[in-house]
Amino acid sequence: MERFPLKSSTSKMATTYQSVYKKGAINTNGRGVVTPGEDDMVDITPGLQQAAATSPTTPTNHGTFQLYEHSGRNSNASTNSYIAQYFNTSTGDAIIFSGMQGDTDDIPGIGQYDDFHTIDWQRDIARDRMRHRYIVKKRQDSLWDLIKGAHDAWSGWVCVLLVGVCTGVVAGVIDIGASWMTDLKFGICSQAFWFNREQCCWSSDETTFDQGNCSQWLTWPQVFGESREGAGAYIISYLFYIVWALLFAALSASLVRMFAPYACGSGIPEIKTILSGFIIRGYLGKWTLIVKVVGLILSVSSGLSLGKEGPMVHIASCLGNILSYLFPKYGRNEAKKREILSAAAAAGVSVAFGAPIGGVLFSLEEVSYYFPLKTLWRSFFCALIAAFILRSINPFGNEHSVLFFVEYNKPWIFFELIPFVGLGIIGGCIATIFIKANIYWCRYRKYSKLGQYPVTEVLVVTLVTAVIAYPNPYTRMNTSQLIYLLFNQCGISNSDPLCDYNRNFTDVNSAIEKAAAGPGVYKAIWLLFLALVLKLVMTIFTFGIKVPCGLFIPSLALGAIAGRIVGIGVEQLAYNYPKIWLFSGECSTGDDCITPGLYAMVGAAAVLGGVTRMTVSLVVIMFELTGGVRYIVPLMAAAMASKWVGDALGRQGIYDAHIALNGYPFLDSKDEFQHTSLAADVMQPKRNETLAVITQDSMTVDDVETLLKETEHNGYPVVVSKESQYLVGFVLRRDLNLAIANARRTMEGITGQSVVVFAGMVSPPAGPPPYLPLNRILDMAPITVTDQTPMETVVDMFRKLGLRQTLVTHNGRLLGVITKKDVLRHVKQMDNEDPNSVLFN
Repeated sequence: MERFPLKSSTSKMATTYQSVYKKGAINTNGRGVVTPGEDDMVDITPGLQQAAATSPTTPTNHGTFQLYEHSGRNSNASTNSYIAQYFNTSTGDAIIFSGMQGDTDDIPGIGQYDDFHTIDWQRDIARDRMRHRYIVKKRQDSLWDLIKGAHDAWSGWVCVLLVGVCTGVVAGVIDIGASWMTDLKFGICSQAFWFNREQCCWSSDETTFDQGNCSQWLTWPQVFGESREGAGAYIISYLFYIVWALLFAALSASLVRMFAPYACGSGIPEIKTILSGFIIRGYLGKWTLIVKVVGLILSVSSGLSLGKEGPMVHIASCLGNILSYLFPKYGRNEAKKREILSAAAAAGVSVAFGAPIGGVLFSLEEVSYYFPLKTLWRSFFCALIAAFILRSINPFGNEHSVLFFVEYNKPWIFFELIPFVGLGIIGGCIATIFIKANIYWCRYRKYSKLGQYPVTEVLVVTLVTAVIAYPNPYTRMNTSQLIYLLFNQCGISNSDPLCDYNRNFTDVNSAIEKAAAGPGVYKAIWLLFLALVLKLVMTIFTFGIKVPCGLFIPSLALGAIAGRIVGIGVEQLAYNYPKIWLFSGECSTGDDCITPGLYAMVGAAAVLGGVTRMTVSLVVIMFELTGGVRYIVPLMAAAMASKWVGDALGRQGIYDAHIALNGYPFLDSKDEFQHTSLAADVMQPKRNETLAVITQDSMTVDDVETLLKETEHNGYPVVVSKESQYLVGFVLRRDLNLAIANARRTMEGITGQSVVVFAGMVSPPAGPPPYLPLNRILDMAPITVTDQTPMETVVDMFRKLGLRQTLVTHNGRLLGVITKKDVLRHVKQMDNEDPNSVLFN
């Protein structure tokens, strides 16, 4: 039989044990020793104590269970042993651990967390484990209990199914809305104003369209009676482009400021922090969801240098959080809820890129902190459902669920690994410039008066972006369309200047021949270079403003531009010098051996990998995104080169940098602690300072409330006495406040002079007022370390066990406490950074 030691208040610190047995399963031999049957023993439950017992073998009823206290002490001590009253309430068949809830809640709010606090993974997981054992045991009692057990078993799958369906529907709405409102800046459909330009021209029987415009699509100059071409038409189009952009951006920023301040940004840094066990109330709420969806459509349509793919992770996580409350198993347990949020994050990437496998890997590699195998399966299922729903909606009007699906017919040549790795280096450099500049600007915004005028900043950035972007056709168009253009091959039907080669197409079905670049290509290269500089600068100022904004699409665009320029250069080198050793005779035939679009794809992966530091998930997302399965090796080479360069020039990716900038308590499991400090160097308080503690049976309600008022700690160690300092357990501040308030309201006679009892006593307090038993909220098995434990071990414990705090002891005596915030501050101090930048507990 397992045993859990309970501290006693006797001077010898004798140890008692308690166990739970089924009713009627107890036999005693002649010596009065309890001998339960093997099959009759159920869960050991320290802290489940009832009214006083005068004999170690006298049972105390608690619902359908009986409680016994076995003594390892002498007979006199056993006779005087006392089991504290358990709030004078019955919990039915609930099996309860100290500091945990059973099947019912006697004290409302116990086990929950305050805003901007860290959850206790171990406690929440243990609570769920006990709940599950209780449900499994009850299945045999009745058909209704069997149905409840089945519901509990498949509730996780039902929840992720609902998350996937809702995510797919919301993504379809966002794609359709953003496409229509983006085209609204250029014109309107005369037949049906709710059609975008492509849909408006579907029913047209014209064979050619002028710059993608058909007669049914009216540009704004045409609406006002002007022609499509000319100076007047250009000015009118320019003005309407700016006005619509400012209107969309102003609406988006105003919605965010008035209704949901948490809806701004991409949300991925906060999602990473939340999945690591941090509480941000309202960040995944319904208002944040609504404003994020509407604001995202508006901000993407405004033409700002941002994307909708990153915020889709935030939107899907909001859906996961809201839907989890339909299932108490997840809604009332923060650790279990994070399994649903991990699956939701995978669904968000799945619908953003049409890449369900990449979404699962993204959730595993980039955002999730705790990812068991069960969560992997559910994330895969959730991403699959979301992608299926989006494909059914078909927002892009083609057979694919992504906008820039391309197919290349030519295999890559071995020597091309050199420019591919070169693109990885270029991507790492571009990413590093962007991260450093963006963090500098965001820090300036945060600590200057600029942060007080968020809407004004949005309007200024939008105005500058619109004014500069319109003259350049590559910055004027939608960023997703630009990426598709850069990824695409040049064929007979492509009339863009990028495809102005001196080719003679005599047969549509013939292979594309090598040819010299015409003047249109060189002009396009200059425009693309200007677009690269403009998008880089504007993205630096845009990412972090108070509108929903993502970073995936701008990063892909930057890399695609750089890659296309490099690809054209390699292509022309192969055309002019086809027989040099570098090409190994592969380009001596008349066919085009170099595909510039492939270089654009590799460059896009390089910059995105450098910005986010993704590797495996990035490669999978890119080949799912484009259909280029045969180009995995070039993508891997570029992604690794980009990551190496990025890590060499700057330690953090953009999301980790923003987590550090905001001061969120995030312990990255990928970092290594390389210092030689000990637990005694980090614990609070320092040596020779006073430690705020609670004694197990000698403090009154007034004493406890005074301690709560004079200190701001999140929890307090409970010791035998202030003289001995032997550790009994740990109690949370929130639970103390709730329990005392509940006792004053529900228990008669409780006053400020009532003694607060946390553990067994030699004898109960005599006379009024009655004592207040609080063993229910006491964690009798807190994680402890000694003062000589290396901090490397302590940091690993916080990362892998998800600890909220650990207690430091020496020879069993309490010395101090180490919280997650203390660990983060110490890590920053050891890295010569500001330790006070960690803002929350």
